Amino acid sequence: MELNRMMDHTILKADTPREEVLRIIEEAKKYHFYSVCVNPVWVSLAAEELKGEPVAVCTVIGFPLGATTSETKAFETENAIKNGADEVDMVISVGQLKAGEYEAVQKDIEAVVAAAKDRALVKVIIESCLLTDEEIVKACELAKAAGADFVKTSTGFSTGGATTDAVRIMRETVGPEMGVKASGGIHNEAEALSMVEAGASRLGTSASVAIISGSNGTGY
Repeated sequence: MELNRMMDHTILKADTPREEVLRIIEEAKKYHFYSVCVNPVWVSLAAEELKGEPVAVCTVIGFPLGATTSETKAFETENAIKNGADEVDMVISVGQLKAGEYEAVQKDIEAVVAAAKDRALVKVIIESCLLTDEEIVKACELAKAAGADFVKTSTGFSTGGATTDAVRIMRETVGPEMGVKASGGIHNEAEALSMVEAGASRLGTSASVAIISGSNGTGY
């Protein structure tokens, strides 16, 4: 197992300057991470810097609350792809999910899937720390029905990050057909491997270098 090729090397804090984005891009090249995950404003920079490199450009949509309209998320997706994004990680409308407004949640995901169709991979962030086990299952079912490629645990900006229990539920729900991304609070190799063992096929973390080098890291 090549752990580095399962990693989305991530930098999403609001105060991230250009030099920090450039640093993680260089780290992604050096360690051959699967992608860099950056805020939309940095997508064109990442795409330019990674041209010809085996590192994908990932960005976030409706981030971090998921409470923008479906039309806004679709536009964000179109714009991100135009700027060079290969993958988009969208946040669901968590409040609507918890209110049982399942049709609205599915249509929200479908709007992003349609905007990205045949051009970018779609991961659906369900913000598992805010959900019951039953709600995690429902969110995954809706993402699968909407045609998304992955379900993802967390933004890393809410009350908690990935847990092995959530990842296991997600994998059991979506089966082998979809990817499962664990993100938020993965700091070292042991934590990363526990997520993979639970069923994660991708890992989102800002501690990627520390994980690969076997040291303890901090961050997203």
